[in-house]
Amino acid sequence: MTITIRPIQTGDKPKWTTLWRDYLAFYETTLPDTIYNTTFSRLCSPDHPDQNGFLALNNGNPVGLVHYIYHPHNWRMEKACYLQDLFVAPEARGMGVGRKLIEAVYAQADADGCPSVYWLTQDFNAEARKLYDRIGTLTPFIKYTR
Repeated sequence: MTITIRPIQTGDKPKWTTLWRDYLAFYETTLPDTIYNTTFSRLCSPDHPDQNGFLALNNGNPVGLVHYIYHPHNWRMEKACYLQDLFVAPEARGMGVGRKLIEAVYAQADADGCPSVYWLTQDFNAEARKLYDRIGTLTPFIKYTR
């Protein structure tokens, strides 16, 4: 397996859509097509420089994705980076793809002067948490939503 990581490009929409639908299905979520279209447009648009994404390719075929968003933070001068979505296709799991995607976000955030990167996952996501425990620091925060 030869994995390369690169930014999402406009021609990636069909394969990106498949990966993102699979990711959302894992979390038992579906979204209307308008959300897929808008999100993909933002990921590829220079008009939305704070919303970005990478694809992981195995010999040119997409096998993973990550989306990340820069935003202001009241406790620091530089922006923070929220790693919002991370997904690796089942056939590519256990081969370091998730680590490479996270490290690509780390490297890009560092290059963009944004050293703080954080993400959320559900407590039942045990397999992914094994990686997260090695590559990040678990915090005591609990998320609330409206």
